[in-house]
Amino acid sequence: MAAQPQPLLTPEQYLKLERAAELRHEYYKGSMYAMPGGTYNHARISANLISALIGALESTDCEVLSSDLRIRVSHDGLYTYPDVSVACSQPHFADDEADTLTNPVLIGEVLSPSSESYDRGFKFAQYRQIPSVDEYLLVSQFEPRVELFRRHESGRHWMFSDYVGMDAALQLTSIGCEIRLADIYVKIVFKPVPPLPPHP
Repeated sequence: MAAQPQPLLTPEQYLKLERAAELRHEYYKGSMYAMPGGTYNHARISANLISALIGALESTDCEVLSSDLRIRVSHDGLYTYPDVSVACSQPHFADDEADTLTNPVLIGEVLSPSSESYDRGFKFAQYRQIPSVDEYLLVSQFEPRVELFRRHESGRHWMFSDYVGMDAALQLTSIGCEIRLADIYVKIVFKPVPPLPPHP
């Protein structure tokens, strides 16, 4: 007997389930997906980045937010939990619960071998749909490297900058600050890059 297809969830049903759940789930077009846990380096780099951003933005109207806060890309599209996001001026939320941000200015993801292609491809394509997002960070776990994608003032193109080495400093124009890679990677012991799977 063939398995019956699961009924699709509305965004409202997802949010109701997610708010009662012990584990976090992403949502995309009617389906929920459990989010995997991270490594020590992943958690430490995320915390370092958040700490550095908080210090740099202390006297501004911008707020630095952790992966505890959900982001809505579009009403019936992707709901997810980026490693770090920044909202400036007045944060906007999907509803009165104020737990689903809709207007981040900056989003950052710490790359993992299992999710790197997802973060670079599908997720970035989704984040580009948020009109407020001006910068997207991809942060390596295996070397001091941060890739920065910045929306061109025309709104139609994205520009790429690659920051490598402990002496490098990120220039974040969307929030008007500079972040040293040495601060993002403080106390991090880099591990070898996992080998690629063999080709068939």
